[in-house]
Amino acid sequence: MKNYKFKINGSTYSVDINNVEGQVIELELNGTPYKVEVDREVKQTPKARPVINASKPVANAPKVTVSQSSSAGVTPVKSPLPGTILDVFVNVGDTVKEGQKLVLLEAMKMENEINAECDGVVKEVKVRKGDVIMEADVLVTIGG
Repeated sequence: MKNYKFKINGSTYSVDINNVEGQVIELELNGTPYKVEVDREVKQTPKARPVINASKPVANAPKVTVSQSSSAGVTPVKSPLPGTILDVFVNVGDTVKEGQKLVLLEAMKMENEINAECDGVVKEVKVRKGDVIMEADVLVTIGG
């Protein structure tokens, strides 16, 4: 079970993801159970918790920058939450600056900008508009 704490307009929400099976996600929102059905099967892989740095809100949602450096000089940008990709703003080969918007993610009916944590060149774009992703899925990789 994974637990998330969201602070939206001053109110704190606790979300527990209890089970993901095929297209059905069983979760609890502030203790109330829900079954959420998505339009395609949600892939599951073992995940490490990403590092999350929240900054100014965008459209009443947090801006999120997530990354984890690897020893090969490549930084994978990972999703901080499960959700749906609304837009991808970069392509392979693009030069990006720290803080630049890479992906727009919808999670819990909130839009979250996923930003570059470092300067570099986009090596891989692993998602497309409409993809359903899980927490810690790699969205983009940036190389130096």
